[in-house]
Amino acid sequence: MTIRHHLSDQLLMAYAAGQLPEAFNLVVATHVSLCDECRARAASFDAVGGVLLEEAEEIAMGEDALARALERIEGLPQATRSEPLKPAGIFPAPLADYVGGDLSTVRWRKVGGGVKQAILPTGKDASARLLYIPAGTAVPDHGHRGMELTLVLQGAFADENDRFGRGDIEIADEEVEHTPVALAGEDCICLAATDAPLRFRGLIPRLAQPLLRI
Repeated sequence: MTIRHHLSDQLLMAYAAGQLPEAFNLVVATHVSLCDECRARAASFDAVGGVLLEEAEEIAMGEDALARALERIEGLPQATRSEPLKPAGIFPAPLADYVGGDLSTVRWRKVGGGVKQAILPTGKDASARLLYIPAGTAVPDHGHRGMELTLVLQGAFADENDRFGRGDIEIADEEVEHTPVALAGEDCICLAATDAPLRFRGLIPRLAQPLLRI
């Protein structure tokens, strides 16, 4: 597997600093698990963060700070699985652990034209979904009102900008308008996260958008 499209330094720094929404964290963690280059860069940003913490000015804590922290930890639900899941089929370990299995556990919902999606439970500030796009099928042309991260898990797609295969990640913002098409061969499966609704040109996609939560 050759990965040609990587995460930006800005995204990796925000990931290391814990500043990304949960949905984006999921996409970044899944890509990093596949990509040696981005994993090394993420580790370097983690190291920088550690140095900054060591050099930061100390702040006095209340006498009961430890007791309150332990009390909060004890109130958290206990994990039912002692070991993290191994990669399940096409799902890298972070995604397999998040959904609790492989493709067989995904509850797809039809979107139209053979395309299916499965919305994943994440925080309200961004949404994550799995997309199933049959080979040769085009997604309706659209723009973006915010940022969209799309990670290819199987197959490949192409748009006006480039081609994206397994492990590649496309970063789209308000300036990007495109019509992604799943390439011939394997059906394309992607993990996507957005922090704002898409901007569809066609009437039918716009009418269906509230129901599909895209």
